[in-house]
Amino acid sequence: GGMHIDSGVLNTFARQLFYNLLRIGFRNINLFYHHQSENFASGMPNDLAFRLAAKQEIFAFLDREKGDGWWGEDKASANYYAEHDAGTDPFSWIRVEPFMSAEAQAQWPIDHAGEQETSLMMAFAPEGVDMKRFDDKYWYAQHAPKANMEYANKAKAFILADLKKRLSK
Repeated sequence: GGMHIDSGVLNTFARQLFYNLLRIGFRNINLFYHHQSENFASGMPNDLAFRLAAKQEIFAFLDREKGDGWWGEDKASANYYAEHDAGTDPFSWIRVEPFMSAEAQAQWPIDHAGEQETSLMMAFAPEGVDMKRFDDKYWYAQHAPKANMEYANKAKAFILADLKKRLSK
């Protein structure tokens, strides 16, 4: 049971989204990803679709703006490595990061429709939780009845403070 959207479709959608945001002038785009982000460092198909789309559209945007071969010919590109170290290079215009940092995941381990995700839904989108509809036939959701607002509010407070800290970098 569940819905699956092919990562190629997500990549196409994300490319259109990022293209249009760059086209109208956005240069500080942050996308926080949660589903299957416990392997974010190595990547899973869906988060990689968004991460790839970000780089593809930045390259395409720079090609359109500066012309083919901009990387080697544009004197401004000579500052790329210094800008990269400072986080001001064009490839930092779009950041795709996990919603929960490794530190947050250590305290509230990610699951799939279990205690953690159900609690997070209770905290962030309570209208999306109706425990009367709980069905224990799926192994991954067996701990959903443990979801509670104390856990939810502690996780939410930590996640929001952590996101604020990460956004200020």
